[in-house]
Amino acid sequence: MSKTQGNDDKVTRGQWLALAGLAVSAFIFNTSEFIPIGLLSDIGQTFSLTEAQTGIMISVYAWGVMLFSLPLMVFASRFDFRRLLLGLIAIFATGQFLSAISPTYVLLICSRLVVATSHAVFWSIVMVVAARVVSPRHASAAMGVVATGSSIAQIFGLPLGRAIGLALGWRMTFAVVGLVAVASFVYLAVVFPPLSAGEKFTLDKLPELFRNGPLVSLYVAIVFLATGQYVAYSYVEPFLSQTVALSAQGVTAALVVIGAAGLLGSYLFSRFYDGHKKGFIAASLVGETLALLALLPAATSLGATVVVLVVWGACEMGFCVALQSILIHITEKDQASVAMSIYSGLFNLGIGAGSAIGGATVTQLGVGAVGLVGGAIAAVGTAVTVGVMFTLMRRKGVRG
Repeated sequence: MSKTQGNDDKVTRGQWLALAGLAVSAFIFNTSEFIPIGLLSDIGQTFSLTEAQTGIMISVYAWGVMLFSLPLMVFASRFDFRRLLLGLIAIFATGQFLSAISPTYVLLICSRLVVATSHAVFWSIVMVVAARVVSPRHASAAMGVVATGSSIAQIFGLPLGRAIGLALGWRMTFAVVGLVAVASFVYLAVVFPPLSAGEKFTLDKLPELFRNGPLVSLYVAIVFLATGQYVAYSYVEPFLSQTVALSAQGVTAALVVIGAAGLLGSYLFSRFYDGHKKGFIAASLVGETLALLALLPAATSLGATVVVLVVWGACEMGFCVALQSILIHITEKDQASVAMSIYSGLFNLGIGAGSAIGGATVTQLGVGAVGLVGGAIAAVGTAVTVGVMFTLMRRKGVRG
């Protein structure tokens, strides 16, 4: 066994370099996913669309990921993780450049679907890969590193993309993300170690996954949690500008606050999760639900809004990483990637549903109501997790 793969006492330099590459990849994938949220109004103006009509792009992208996740992951399970990562980033970069030059809204959506194919597999494997790059005792820390890259996308990636879009046009934002993806491809080609994918997964193994009670309850919960989150988050830009009455610069700063809070959430995960798994998950979910419900009441005060945004960002990142960790914990090693692909597909089902419900909420009730609707839906996911998944884990003898 090599030193890079076999040292249980510490994370080696080679492992850190590989994790850094995964974190950068998570950064660009998340930045790309959230770009339309930060530039919703500007993209809509280009194609003479309302905010609700432009938001359809978010739903189509998410539903594309949902549909692609399982079949593409079953196909991809035959490749080793290094080749797979490089292929995914190449497809991702291609989709960004196509998005930057799309002359019509329909072609922009098609270009985003190219990105969605890479997204579908990337988020199915990245946490599994991070956990396998290091020894088992460092798996949570490795996942925290990837989560940090995801958080930084919200701290710097989304606001920076928004700033580039406002200054040079939204097309340039997609082009810049594509260039960063090319740089990430070159870096990973140099530093990422060979890493086998394990046994090839076939569809006849799916029934075994769905006989796993804790896993099925997690799947149900994540649909509600993602839907509730994205009812509000898909329309956070118009909510902040219209309901909280922030300037364009104030909206960008608020997005930075949410992203920085996500970084806090990933730190808290690395610090507390291993010793308090169920408590950490429950606290994150309750905090997420309460933050969504408090968005509108807090909108009259800038200070209260900042507090709510911090709680929202930290708890959202906390429960997302923690539930992925639980998924890896309750599935067999050779099932984890495909189980994660189903998780990713269902999460994106929630994103698409949340964006659609958010659009209907904006149209029927006004943008101020998105937090109330989203919080009510997230409360269902919280109840399923705490009331059903934890109970099934205990009955099955899964240590929390």
